Amino acid sequence: MRAFQISTFGESPVLADVPRPHPGRDEVLVRIAACGLNFADLLTIKGEYQEKPALPATLGMELAGTVDALGPDAPPSLLGKRVAVFSGGGGLAEYGAFPASRCVPLPDSMSFAEAAGFQVAYGTSHVALDHKTRLQPGETLLVLGAAGGVGLTAVEIGKLMGARVIACARGPQKLRAAGIAGADHLVDSETEDLREQVKALGGADVVYDPVGGAQFTAALRACKPEARILIIGFASGDVPRIPANHLLVKNVSVQGLYWGGYLHFRPDVLTRSMGRLFGWYSEGRLRPHISHTLPLSRAQEALDLLRDRRSTGKVVVTTDQA
Repeated sequence: MRAFQISTFGESPVLADVPRPHPGRDEVLVRIAACGLNFADLLTIKGEYQEKPALPATLGMELAGTVDALGPDAPPSLLGKRVAVFSGGGGLAEYGAFPASRCVPLPDSMSFAEAAGFQVAYGTSHVALDHKTRLQPGETLLVLGAAGGVGLTAVEIGKLMGARVIACARGPQKLRAAGIAGADHLVDSETEDLREQVKALGGADVVYDPVGGAQFTAALRACKPEARILIIGFASGDVPRIPANHLLVKNVSVQGLYWGGYLHFRPDVLTRSMGRLFGWYSEGRLRPHISHTLPLSRAQEALDLLRDRRSTGKVVVTTDQA
């Protein structure tokens, strides 16, 4: 089978012919139809992600496909089922063996492409806003990087939870996507002063930040007293220094969120969250946005779209296994 792999950190991945895996005792073999890309894939290539895989490693942290075979202890009911899998790796391939416990059956109305980009982006935003910050109806939510894979879902979920949403993104095209997702106010990070614009709108109760750098600093200065700031990632490449005295004066809380980490210490949080999210999808209340879909043979181009910030929403790579 074909798999998009890295053999050395810091070097470009390659599309390689590798043996098809066999499922272990508690695993299933998935015939992969689509894989959603994440900023973490870029960090993995450089060896900078918090969980380093053993090399050679197949990229792709989340995927969707059909269960093709079962390990001896995997639930028989999964055979032949359409599933989404948060794999942590192995998604950019034609087949993969994954723990049965990580398989989520798909609603009939959900395509493989939608499912492949659903779990990390929507899961991150829902756990962040519901479980971590307890976002309340009527509060003001500021979303940085609001046209990115997780940013758009934060806008969408924030509106579903009853917040007033301020979306910050770069350029008219990306702001248009955030507006379609439900943002009430739009701030262009290229041409407008983020701090002044947010303060003019009354300040932020909750900040959702997958960007870091100067935008974190500006957002902190635009917070209301007792605001909560969620650190999701550092797409800018700049990990900000947090001035503790500012937190003290305004009684502001800063929280970090690594969605995948809950698999190791509170998997029940993710299970409840996914149940709510798939329910919302089935009710037509969530509309996944995929800006680019490319075949596995063009996986490097797909990663370049993410790296160069030329995408809005999710970038998905497909195989011919649908």
